[in-house]
Formats: sequence, structure tokens, C-alpha cells
Amino acid sequence: MRTQTTLSPADLRHFENLLLEERRDLDIALGRITHTLDDVIEARNNGTADDEHDPEGPTLTMEWSRISGVHSEFEAKAATIDRALARISDGSYGLCVRRGEPIGLARLEARPAAELCIDCARDAEARLRA
Repeated sequence: MRTQTTLSPADLRHFENLLLEERRDLDIALGRITHTLDDVIEARNNGTADDEHDPEGPTLTMEWSRISGVHSEFEAKAATIDRALARISDGSYGLCVRRGEPIGLARLEARPAAELCIDCARDAEARLRA
């Protein structure tokens, strides 16, 4: 890849293809985890499972909580990818949503759905830790 910050039509197609592939993979994973979550919810609601006294593993409540968390993470990632695809469509892809500055190509290669330039991403991470 070039090191320029201006994205060519070929760059945009490249990143769009990366995002679409990641979104397809995520849709498959979301489908699987949704099925698993549905199974756990059904088992919890069934009332016949005495999972609170099962010494062999996690309770259904713990499993529901874990799977629900993973499902939420997948949904959030899907939304981030969808926003990146929308930015490709509207011509704002590759620009930091906070400051409007170009996001470096190396960062976009590492994180095609990146919304922030590296400086803004570091600042946001520092704020989360504080």
C-alpha cells in the first residue's frame, strides 16, 4: 500500500472488500452465537434444569451472561463495520470522525473499520483508563 493519506478508488475498493469479508464472517458467527444463546435461554426458561446445583460446570445463568456478552460484542463490531461501509459510500472513509484528519493507511490496513486517527484513538483509550 502507498503511504499517502489520500485514498484512491483502488484503495477504497480494497478496504470495502476487506470490510465486506469481515462482515460476512461476523454474520456467520452472529448466527451461530444467536442459536446458542437461544438454546441457553430455552433451557433457562424450561424450568426442569437444576443448573444451580450442577457441580460439573457453569450454571445456565452464567452461560447466558457469557454468551450474551459475546453476542453484544459481535453486534457492536457489526455496527462499526456498517458505519465504515457507509463512510465509503458517502466519501468520508479514511477521515477521523472526531477531527476530520486523514487516518493513516497502515492503521486502516490493521483496522479497516477505524473511525479515529491514531492520535484520537490513543486519547480515547487514555480517557477510558482514567
